[in-house]
Amino acid sequence: MSTGDDDDMIARGKAIVPAGWFPSSSPILDGVLSGFANVASWIYGLIVYAKAQTRILTATDGWLDLIAFDFFGRRMQRGSRTDASFRTAIIAELFRPRNTRQAIIDVLTGLTGNVPDIFEPARPQDTGGYAPGPAGDGRGYGLAYNLAGGYGSLLMPYEILITAHRSPNGGIPNVIGYGGPAGGYSTPSTFEYGNLDMIQGTVTDAAIYSAVDNVRAAAITAWVRIDDGQAGPPSGYTFLFGNTGSALIRLTGQVPGMGYTYLYGKL
Repeated sequence: MSTGDDDDMIARGKAIVPAGWFPSSSPILDGVLSGFANVASWIYGLIVYAKAQTRILTATDGWLDLIAFDFFGRRMQRGSRTDASFRTAIIAELFRPRNTRQAIIDVLTGLTGNVPDIFEPARPQDTGGYAPGPAGDGRGYGLAYNLAGGYGSLLMPYEILITAHRSPNGGIPNVIGYGGPAGGYSTPSTFEYGNLDMIQGTVTDAAIYSAVDNVRAAAITAWVRIDDGQAGPPSGYTFLFGNTGSALIRLTGQVPGMGYTYLYGKL
C-alpha cells in the first residue's frame, strides 16, 4: 500500500467509520468503500500530476511543450525527443551565455561538433600587429606573413567573420548544445545536450545562421561562412577587407602564392 492508492483510500475510509458499526471483516463495507476509494485515488493522482507540471524539473508530457512555448515561442519544439532530453534543452536555453565571442564558439561547436574559426578585423589579438619588442628593439611581434594573424581593418568596426565547419556525414539536426541556439523565430533550431548517438543528418544552413543570430551581441554584424567536410580548421584561407564608396568596392589582402592583392569591383 502506498499513499493515495486504492488500499490507502479504503483504509482512510474505514478509519472514520464509528467503531463497532461493522465487524473487522466486512466485504460489503469494503465493496462500498472501494468505489469511493477508486475515485479518490484518481483525484489524488491528478493532484500529484498537476503539482509536478508547475516546475520545469518535474514537468512531463505536453506540459513541457507548453513551457517551451511560453519561454521561446515556436522556435523551440520537441521533435522526437524524450521528456528528459527536452527538459535539459529548455533549462540549457534559459541559462545560455550570450553576447560574447565565446558564446558563438560554444553554440556552433554544440551544433556542428566542430570548433568554428572566428576573426574580428578590429581585434588586435586576431590580427597581430607591428609594435616595439620587449627589448625596445623596434621589431614587431605577434604577426607573421601567411603563418599567424591576419590583415585587420578599422573600416569594419563591430563586425565578425565566422567560418562554421559542418560535419560531412551529418549532425544533430535542429539541436544545439548547452554552452553555447539558439534558434530564430519560425526556424528549425532548438537546444539540447548532444551526443554522437543523436546524430541523424546534416545540420542545415538555416540552423547555423539562426544559432549565431540568437547569441550575437546587438548592433554587431556577423558574417558567416559554412564549409562542409571539415574535421578541423582548414589548412589555409584568406579574408579580404575593404569598403564601398557609392557603387565601387575595393578589397585588399595577402593571398598565399600571390602576395598582397587588390580587388576592385562595381556594385
